[in-house]
Amino acid sequence: MSVKEMMGRLNLKGRDNFLNLYLSPAIANGYIRLLYPNSPRHPRQKYLLTAKGLALYNELKKNDKIYEFQQGVASALDGV
Repeated sequence: MSVKEMMGRLNLKGRDNFLNLYLSPAIANGYIRLLYPNSPRHPRQKYLLTAKGLALYNELKKNDKIYEFQQGVASALDGV
């Protein structure tokens, strides 16, 4: 998924804030990886869930902590 696609799903507008507050920490903590890790500005760059990210997603989904993103950014990590 591209940055633009992720921001659209989360209904976010500020690219810099999204990168600094969401994407970079998720990458640094091993939840997301780059499709082209040796070329971060690759024109076809996409971001993929790692095994760790998929495990967190499945756990949140199992516990009904994933919400509709159209209603805003849900605080899905509360209580985890």
